Amino acid sequence: MHAFIEQLATLELPSDSGRIFHGRGGKYAGAEHLCLDWFAPVLLLTSFRPLEQEPLQQLISALETFWQRVGQGQPLNLVYQYRAGGQTDTQVIAGEVPWQHVVEENGNRFNIHLMRGQNHGLFLDMREGRAWVQANAKGKRVLNLFSYTCGFSVAAMAGGAEAVVNIDMAKGALSTGKQNHHLNGFDKNVSYLGHDIFKSWGKLRKYGPYDLVIADPPSNQKGSFVATKDYVRLLRKLPELLNADAELLLCLNAPELNTDFLKDQVQDAAPSLSFVERLPNPEVFADIDEEKSLKVLRYKLAES
Repeated sequence: MHAFIEQLATLELPSDSGRIFHGRGGKYAGAEHLCLDWFAPVLLLTSFRPLEQEPLQQLISALETFWQRVGQGQPLNLVYQYRAGGQTDTQVIAGEVPWQHVVEENGNRFNIHLMRGQNHGLFLDMREGRAWVQANAKGKRVLNLFSYTCGFSVAAMAGGAEAVVNIDMAKGALSTGKQNHHLNGFDKNVSYLGHDIFKSWGKLRKYGPYDLVIADPPSNQKGSFVATKDYVRLLRKLPELLNADAELLLCLNAPELNTDFLKDQVQDAAPSLSFVERLPNPEVFADIDEEKSLKVLRYKLAES
C-alpha cells in the first residue's frame, strides 16, 4: 500500500480516460491489490482484497493530496470498489458520479457505468487494440465478436470502416453499444446481433465476408465462453467468414494461459491464419510477467 501512496506523488492524470496506477502487474510490492483509474471527471479506486477502515482512510487521504496537485481546482469525485469472488461493493467516497457519464478515448465517446458492478463499459487495457482498429479499418467490412459495448466497432467506424457487425449474447451491453455509436454520430452501416455466436454462423456468413475480424471473448464465463475448450471451436469456423487478405485480432485475457496457448490453438484449428505480431498493451499496464497480461495477437489470412 505504501508503494501506491509513494507513486501518487509522481503520477499525473491521463489526457483522456485511462489507468493511472496498475498494482495488479506486480511491479509495486505490497500494492498488488490496488488499481486507480480515471473516468473523467471521476477517480475510481479498486481493491481486490478487503481494506480495514484505517488503511482505506490512508488511501483516501493520499488521493485527496494527489487531487490537490492535479485537479486544477475542481472538486474531487472518488468512487471506491472492492472486488472478490465475483462480488463487488461500490461506494461514492467523495463528490458525485454524473448521471450520464460519458468519457473520451482517442477522440471517441463512450458511456460509462461505474456503479454497476465490475464491468464499467470500457476495458482500459484494450486501448491499443482499439487504436489499431481505428488506424486500420478504412473501407473494411468488420466483424466484432463478443462485442460487449462495441468499443471496437466505434473505433472501426471512426477509422472509416464500410460496415460493422457486432454480436454478443448480452443484449443490455449491445444496447449500450448502440448508444455509444449514436454518441459518435455512427448510426448507419452498423448491425447488432444479440445471439449466441456458436449458433449464428449462418447469419454471420450472410453479413460477410469480412476484411477484419475481432474476437475478444471472456476467458471463463460459464454458459458463454471458456477459453480452454471454446477458442478452438471459434477458430475452426473463422476462416470461412473471411475475404482474401483479411486480418484478425484474437484476444486472450487469462493470466493462466500464455501466448503459446493461443498460437497453438490457431495452428491446430486454423492453419490458414498466419501470425503477424502481438500488439503492445498500454505502458501503464506493464506486468512483471507479460504472459499474464492481456494478449492481443494479430493474424492475417495466408495466401492460398
